[in-house]
Amino acid sequence: MDTAFIRFWRPFVLFNHCRLPFLLPRLAEPSAGHPYFSILTASASAATKSRKLAQAPCFSHRLQRRGSEQHPENRCVLRRPRYNHHGPPHKGTMMLFRFSLYGFLKNQRYFEPFLVYAFIEKGLSFSQIGLLIGFREISISVLEIPTGVIADVYGRRRSMVYSTLAYMVSFLAFAYSHSLWQLFAAMLLFAVGDAFRTGTHKAIILDWLRLQGREGERTKMYGYTRSWSKIGSAVMAPLAALLALLSAGYSRIFLFSIVPYTANLINLATYPAYLDGERSKDASLRKVARHTWDAARHIFGSAGPRRMIVESLSYDGIYASVKDYVQPVIRSAAVALPLLAMSNLETRTKVLAGAVYFALEMLGATASRLSHRASNASGGEDRAARALWLATFTVYAAMLPMLYFRVNAGMICGFIVLAALHNVWRPIMISRIDKHSSAEYGATVLSVDSQAKSGFVALAAPLVGFLVDLVNRGVTEPGAKTFWPVAAFGLAVMTLILATSRASSAKDKQAAVGPRSST
Repeated sequence: MDTAFIRFWRPFVLFNHCRLPFLLPRLAEPSAGHPYFSILTASASAATKSRKLAQAPCFSHRLQRRGSEQHPENRCVLRRPRYNHHGPPHKGTMMLFRFSLYGFLKNQRYFEPFLVYAFIEKGLSFSQIGLLIGFREISISVLEIPTGVIADVYGRRRSMVYSTLAYMVSFLAFAYSHSLWQLFAAMLLFAVGDAFRTGTHKAIILDWLRLQGREGERTKMYGYTRSWSKIGSAVMAPLAALLALLSAGYSRIFLFSIVPYTANLINLATYPAYLDGERSKDASLRKVARHTWDAARHIFGSAGPRRMIVESLSYDGIYASVKDYVQPVIRSAAVALPLLAMSNLETRTKVLAGAVYFALEMLGATASRLSHRASNASGGEDRAARALWLATFTVYAAMLPMLYFRVNAGMICGFIVLAALHNVWRPIMISRIDKHSSAEYGATVLSVDSQAKSGFVALAAPLVGFLVDLVNRGVTEPGAKTFWPVAAFGLAVMTLILATSRASSAKDKQAAVGPRSST
């Protein structure tokens, strides 16, 4: 009779212990007075040792029998699974989600598709806009390395919190600024946010990958998180167009970005403490200076990091100097837009800008997520980088006649393709820089990369703005303006870089072969 009883109740006991304890509370709790309790627990213990029961899905490490803390012998659950060096999968998934959430919320800048229009609304010319952008890049360049060192020495989470706060204050300043000097002050606050941010969050992600033992997935993981940043920008674009249509002017759009940045502030402030990296408890100004000097020697004393920095500043600097000119190009295209013909120019511009930025960012998200496939298909990251250089050169060459003859569809498509190529380029470049750099100087090296790009843009942006104003002197109609100096500048710099790169490669090969012996 006892054997028949055990056979009958065994599945219920195991199901009760491992899945739903509240169904059979009397059997789930240990009770010394129950006549068959010892038989049931012995049966459950023996059953867990069987191979079939060990493979049952009910044996999760999260599920334990109630009362097992007081009575360990009554547990019917197997031991917690042993994880490999990658760590618990649910923790890795959660951090990857939070990294992606940061990028998504960071790009909720509803003013971005209309930044040039907002400056024009405040009475600025293209030359003044170029000066304003150049001032921002100079400020970033001055602050970049110190803020990167502060992130490495004092903690990266704190650096990201400071960055978000500076951004939020700058949005308020942009919204209520009316003169050029007030805009310079607002841009300085924005530069402080950029300086604390650039390089720091990338270093957090790369350090997390090292802790997870996944250094080989740098391009894939950074491309994945960057794709969510671009998805955030794609979501931002139609929302920005709607907010612009509901707002009286472009200045108030800056205020709407404070809401998602507040949510991102909470996300960053609650990052795990281990993502701060190895901080020195005895940090001082001497420590900061020493760290800066060591990082500079590491970067400029080694051929690998130095070459990566030069490549990065050239490619990213060109793109950052010309990318915002898609906005006046959109306005020129809106003049001849057949859709919404009954609406005024401002309405058509806002609708078209939202549509173009949505397409641009969605394509950029896809390109960023697939960047690791481009690297694999090219046979490595170095070959992929060379292919991207040639492809970008071709796009600038094709855009030059389109911008000169004001081919609206071709101009907009050219900017969209440039954005897609840049989103393939950036994850590959970050992986190459990290591969040639020491983990100790992670945030500092990436900050030097951003600083070098800022220095390039500080010189290039005012020059491009001056050239655009020069060729459009006396032209007041938006549809009559031409922007061919944008493509001409990009083409000229790309030609120079490609020519010097080939000469340097030939020189390196000749040095590797050595001088020929005379016979």
